[in-house]
Amino acid sequence: MPSTNPRNYDATPSRKVAFLGLGVMGYPMAGHLALAGHDVTVYNRTASKSIAWSDEFAAAGAVKHAETPRAAAQGAEIVFCCVGNDDDLRSVVLGADGAFAGMQPGAIFVDHTTASAEVARELYGAARTLGLQFIDAPVSGGQAGAQNGQLTVMCGGDAAAFDAVRPTAMAFSRAFTRIGDSGAGQLAKMVNQICIAGLVQGLSEAVAFGQHAGLDMPLVLDVIGKGAAQSWQMDNRGKTMVEGRFDFGFAVDWMRKDLGLVLDEAHRNGARLPVTALVDQFYADVQQSGGARWDTSSLITRLGVNRASKKA
Repeated sequence: MPSTNPRNYDATPSRKVAFLGLGVMGYPMAGHLALAGHDVTVYNRTASKSIAWSDEFAAAGAVKHAETPRAAAQGAEIVFCCVGNDDDLRSVVLGADGAFAGMQPGAIFVDHTTASAEVARELYGAARTLGLQFIDAPVSGGQAGAQNGQLTVMCGGDAAAFDAVRPTAMAFSRAFTRIGDSGAGQLAKMVNQICIAGLVQGLSEAVAFGQHAGLDMPLVLDVIGKGAAQSWQMDNRGKTMVEGRFDFGFAVDWMRKDLGLVLDEAHRNGARLPVTALVDQFYADVQQSGGARWDTSSLITRLGVNRASKKA
């Protein structure tokens, strides 16, 4: 991501913020905050990435890196976070070196990790006990959305905290919406992943069917993409599925993690998800065939076409 301002950021007051976790999503998200004029302190488990981020965005203004989540959070009005899973989240939030230990009363923690609704509610309660605020705010839009500052963010938590955070978070968002109380953001992200799982499997079967039938599938996708079958997945992944390219986007490993959260929650709330459970097993097949880091559109490789696909 270039260290120049690629967007016309809305004019918002400069805030002192922290960002924990500089992976493929967090790195550009934190960058957009810096480019929008905020005072940003970053933390990453691998310190060299924090140093590289600080060097890249030094021209944007007040940026620095910290050695612990607690140090990064000290003095911050808002602490953003994007890590891997529930355990990773607890490790940067709780404990003597965790962010909560360094946050001032009234500060807001905004978690962009795709995690369980259970851990969101747990940390919301812990934050309230300490006089802090917690918003669960998983994102949709993938790596491209993070780099372009066009993420869709689904939030759960108190309305006042959401309202306080939203102007700052719009630095990397196209939509930043409160769904409901604590945990509602994570549940909405689960709905999102259920939809995607079914769409990608349906698109895989359609493309494979057309290829077996000898159709010009790029042409077919152009045609049906103007009708009722159109979807983001068709527009952005259909032709690359035809070409057997899976070297971008959201990895199968990550989708299986997310679908595991979905199926666990369904077990708790009684929802029946037969298609989602089946697609999860299809993704397990892709993992076993060496596609753990392929894009989720690699589901098509199970169907007898594009076996020579490219790995991420």
